[in-house]
Amino acid sequence: MGSIIAVISGKGGVGKTTTTANVGLGIAINNKRCVVVDFDIGQRNLDMILGLENRVVFDIVQVMDGEANVKQALIKSKFDANLFFLAASQTKDKSVLDSDKIQKLVTDLAEDFDYVILDAPAGIESGYEHTIEFADSAIIVVNPEVSSIRDADRAIGILDSKSQKVKEGKEVIKYLVINRIDPKMVQSGEMLTSEDILEILSIPLIGKVPEDRGIIDASNQGKPIILDKNSPAGQAYKRIATRICGEMVAMEDVETIQTGLMSKIKGMFK
Repeated sequence: MGSIIAVISGKGGVGKTTTTANVGLGIAINNKRCVVVDFDIGQRNLDMILGLENRVVFDIVQVMDGEANVKQALIKSKFDANLFFLAASQTKDKSVLDSDKIQKLVTDLAEDFDYVILDAPAGIESGYEHTIEFADSAIIVVNPEVSSIRDADRAIGILDSKSQKVKEGKEVIKYLVINRIDPKMVQSGEMLTSEDILEILSIPLIGKVPEDRGIIDASNQGKPIILDKNSPAGQAYKRIATRICGEMVAMEDVETIQTGLMSKIKGMFK
């Protein structure tokens, strides 16, 4: 069975869906079969970041309702043959989600894929609870700001009380991704440091992603930033994906402003 990973955030706008798309593609690049599933019923943004919005025929609700089978609904990525995508419905709302149907869906996917990545909706209502219900582990995406950390802490609390693994007396493994780090704001004290965040949330850090204006352009083009070898955020997502696949990769310092000779030397080896 493959690993089922929910990507959660608490509040919206922290880069959770961007993280899902890029980490999913990064896992595929690591030669693992991966499927990313959009659980944000009624919204559906993951397809655009992956550049697959024009190829959606069947969605997750149609699969769970038996109107289409999984193979019909899965869309292969145009960037890597190991990555597949299952779209959310834009015409339904979160009330259509049913625990038994979700369990069957994610279990079926886990039989065919090494990693099943579930993009949870923002917030902590029923759609979120259904997404985390059968997850083996969770990636919590936060920004270095108090409101993001507070909302993530609430989301973690629900994860630790509502997931099936916890009800069975097991633990849902949790990993932290700190997104949109601006080193100038960190150095000036306008942003929380990673140490501050880890002290509050007390979960293992799997990656730090710097602020990168190229992400907006990449999302608009439907080409994940991880494919840009010159993008600091893209390289950060690549390291995160490699860590998820079980390889040890050093944590880059993206919170310190690189100046002078060291910055030039690092630039030569990018």
